[in-house]
Amino acid sequence: MFSKYFKTLDMKIEQAHIDQIRKQFAELQSKEDLVKLLSDAKNMLYGEECKPVQLKSLTYYANPKLCKKRYQTFTIKKKSGADRTIHAPVKGLKSILRSLNFVLQCVYEPHEAATGFVLEKSIVDNAKKHVGHHYVLNMDLKDFFHTFDRNRVKMGFIYEPFNLNGDKEPLAFLLASLCTHPFEIDGEEKTVLPQGSPTSPTLTNILCKKLDRRLTGLANRFGAAYTRYADDITFSSSHNIYTDEAFNKELKRLIEDDQKLVINPKKTRLQKAGYRQEATGLIVNDKINVRRRYIKQIRMWLYYWEKYGYEKADQIFKRDYIADKGHVKNINAHLVNVLDGKLEFLKMVKGAEDGTYKGLKERFDVLTGMKRKRDNEKIDLESVVNAILNKGLDDGINLYDRFKNS
Repeated sequence: MFSKYFKTLDMKIEQAHIDQIRKQFAELQSKEDLVKLLSDAKNMLYGEECKPVQLKSLTYYANPKLCKKRYQTFTIKKKSGADRTIHAPVKGLKSILRSLNFVLQCVYEPHEAATGFVLEKSIVDNAKKHVGHHYVLNMDLKDFFHTFDRNRVKMGFIYEPFNLNGDKEPLAFLLASLCTHPFEIDGEEKTVLPQGSPTSPTLTNILCKKLDRRLTGLANRFGAAYTRYADDITFSSSHNIYTDEAFNKELKRLIEDDQKLVINPKKTRLQKAGYRQEATGLIVNDKINVRRRYIKQIRMWLYYWEKYGYEKADQIFKRDYIADKGHVKNINAHLVNVLDGKLEFLKMVKGAEDGTYKGLKERFDVLTGMKRKRDNEKIDLESVVNAILNKGLDDGINLYDRFKNS
């Protein structure tokens, strides 16, 4: 997975960078070595002009007793309308955690069944393994990030491939303290992975490798396919194994008894052939696809733009978008940006050569080209008016003639 470079921000990360990070991590002996490693990782991400990580900052942010305001807590709406609590690290801590997350992704290769927050993988890779199966089982793990406490994270750093054991164990504790935070959960204070931290998804992939390996083995025994996208687990098979007591008993044992995770029964559903089957939000009945409503919405917004012009279409879009998604989305979104993002997603799912995608993209390109030309004309005409107001009629007329003949 590391043979190709991947993009992080505006930098291209190549195999040589990854090899360097791995070598430096293997040679870690002290906090000073860790600071140097994080600073080098930060340079790879942001360029050499960025400020290096300071030892005092690392020590400060790793101790919640010293830095009492490490996280800002807020809620966002789920699709269901319920609140989701997010804990976002403050700016200084976020910078360190982003660098550390890059280091973790370089050193650690997750199990092949893990598709969420993995370099060069997406929800498309997750869905591919479940296409064309008669039965698709979706499961959700409850309070996923909060299941992993500081000691469990520390043990992850002690074992392979990090091997921060023996004399290096204080570094494992430092990193675990940096990546976790004390929160009140069900009336009890627990030091756990925050939902909203850059390192939390990567660490859960690290700590779930045993789970992924054992659930893959379970799937193989029963002739099924298995993938996990963060807390979203999917099994699929050609025959119904999901009423088999042996399968269900072993599944529950591996997840809840062995790994101390909790299955959310409210988000467990079995989808049969002949009905819509989904994995991580994508249709997997015969091929990977988006829902019909997704395509229909793009077509509708393009039609409004073609018929009414951009300004009127943008007004209609905002009205419909806020009514449909206002509880979870950015209500200041603009039609051109949302359409661009939706088309990029459609290309990722269906492919750049798909006829539906190409047709919609061509219409979008024509419209954006016309919009760009009108925006430029508007700017030029404003320049003419300003020239008349500021320099006189003759200068304005000369500027208008140049604009008209350009």
